[in-house]
Amino acid sequence: MGVDLLSRVERSCARNAGVKSLRLAVLADLGAAVAFDGHVWLLTDPATSVGTSPLATLPGFPMTRLPDLIRARYLTTSTRWTCLTGSRVPATSWCRARDREAASSSPWREILAEFGVCDVATLAFADRFGCWGWLDLWRFEPRPQFSAEDIDRMSQITPLVTAALRSRQAGYFTDPVRTAASTGPAVVVLDQGLRLRGQTAGAGSRLYQLNPPDAGPDGRIPDVPAIPAAAYNVAAQLIAREQDVAAAPPRARVFLEQYGWLTLEADRISGAGPPAGREIAVTIEPSGFTDRLDLFARVNGLSGREREVLGHLCAGMDNRSIAAAVSVSEHTVHDHVKSVLAKSGCGNRTILLARVAG
Repeated sequence: MGVDLLSRVERSCARNAGVKSLRLAVLADLGAAVAFDGHVWLLTDPATSVGTSPLATLPGFPMTRLPDLIRARYLTTSTRWTCLTGSRVPATSWCRARDREAASSSPWREILAEFGVCDVATLAFADRFGCWGWLDLWRFEPRPQFSAEDIDRMSQITPLVTAALRSRQAGYFTDPVRTAASTGPAVVVLDQGLRLRGQTAGAGSRLYQLNPPDAGPDGRIPDVPAIPAAAYNVAAQLIAREQDVAAAPPRARVFLEQYGWLTLEADRISGAGPPAGREIAVTIEPSGFTDRLDLFARVNGLSGREREVLGHLCAGMDNRSIAAAVSVSEHTVHDHVKSVLAKSGCGNRTILLARVAG
């Protein structure tokens, strides 16, 4: 069997505190057990499955083609990560896809084939609280395609990684945020091909934090414009929704250390003519209370009733009022509140409400 992948990933999930360090450790584990040449790993908004926070190594792939790659990935129906969520086997590849004909003729595959990619394995990290990310692993010729054993081994690690990704993001509600000074409205304008047409100064600052360039060999960060990968993703989701590939709204929420939770949303700029002929505006703004409440409930694994009780708590209701609102006893409400406090690691209701509200 070779490397005991499941055991290695279990250890990585236990000892890596940060989301980025966790992903890097799991990638190293996968590389030792299932060889690959490149990767793209995105976190996703748990409600919409739209990608954010990319971690990628794309050997030989020019960044000028990145918009084409992202757009084609979102328009791909076969091997799409959203098709794997809830599946008994949460991993697949081009050669193992149920619809192999669609997989072989997709524009996404055609783009990658130009650069010698012979197969891509996809893992979806999802549970009953949402989709937390997806990972594409690239193999270049002359490597063989991913085997059925490879797919099976990768499927086995997805529950561990999913739980770790979700729990790490719960920490974003406990750590203090060093709020940066406002840089004004944050808007990015893209064309139908996801080419950047313009952006406000505020967008440039926030996008740089969303996807900062890696340090060079000398350890210095290059002075280059940020690649708006998160903006590309929500815009690509808008196009996929317009073409009936995916139904989720084109929006995603992401945490930045200097800004806290931000919400990105894409929409067409109004004007004459069909939508495809109009530019796409992506807005980036602090997440509102409803978004924070939804994320807090998901990352902490709250049940539907616990989430409902939390919502009433945030509205200022006491146990008696909540009991009347949800048609249960006060004792049951007390138990739900106790469970919410335990799951979120909050010592009391004041701390709980402060974390939800930020």
